[in-house]
Amino acid sequence: MKSEALFRAFGRFLESLNGKYISAEDVGINPSDMAIVHKETNYVAGLEGKSGDPSPATAYGVFKGIQAAVKHKLSRDDLDGLKISVQGLGHVGYYLCEYLKNEGAKLIVTDINQQSIDRVVENIGATAVKPDEIYSQDVDIYAPCALGATINDTTLPQLTCSIIAGAANNQLAEDRHGDLLKQKGILYTPDYVINAGGIINISFENQLGGYKKQDALDKVDEIYGTLLEIFEAAERDGKTTNVVADEHARKRIGR
Repeated sequence: MKSEALFRAFGRFLESLNGKYISAEDVGINPSDMAIVHKETNYVAGLEGKSGDPSPATAYGVFKGIQAAVKHKLSRDDLDGLKISVQGLGHVGYYLCEYLKNEGAKLIVTDINQQSIDRVVENIGATAVKPDEIYSQDVDIYAPCALGATINDTTLPQLTCSIIAGAANNQLAEDRHGDLLKQKGILYTPDYVINAGGIINISFENQLGGYKKQDALDKVDEIYGTLLEIFEAAERDGKTTNVVADEHARKRIGR
């Protein structure tokens, strides 16, 4: 469905908002697409020559988030030997698999695109399963990295993992699913906290002196500590992690 006319129209619409909204890459969108949008407006980020594709930074942030969840839930500082199922092997999912494999994790993966599966199996080393089989895998961690609402009334009873930590947006179909995960003893890593690496990365495009990758990644590193704060507060106050994340976000916005 992509076309230059469509992206240009989107760019003109962005321009009409006068900076109230700034766009960047997401599912199915790449820097070359954003370059077309940029022909009509300056309210875009993630451009080549600046911070570029935010996917690697998003994956790095998810990796740090998984480390934080493992530290809190499993009292471990390493991922060696842990079984992790990754759902969705696009840009973020692929980079995440690289990080996890390098740390000694055992990967079970799936995607609706067979080429994406083949790439991960051949290049990284993983066991592939059918898309509808990913939820019932005997794993320590389930990492949803595809589209949202994969934690719902149908899939939740199938989950046997200890941790849910992935890059997808809006992972909980409804807020009440956070309560159900808590009842099952599954640690849920709030999506917009763990997947913030990409947006953190592009926010450094306009820093004084120009974009510096290491400065951006140093900030992405802070996802680890932020999540530990959320996990500890949720445990202390008897709340779900998604509720605590919302509370923390509102406080930050208020300040």
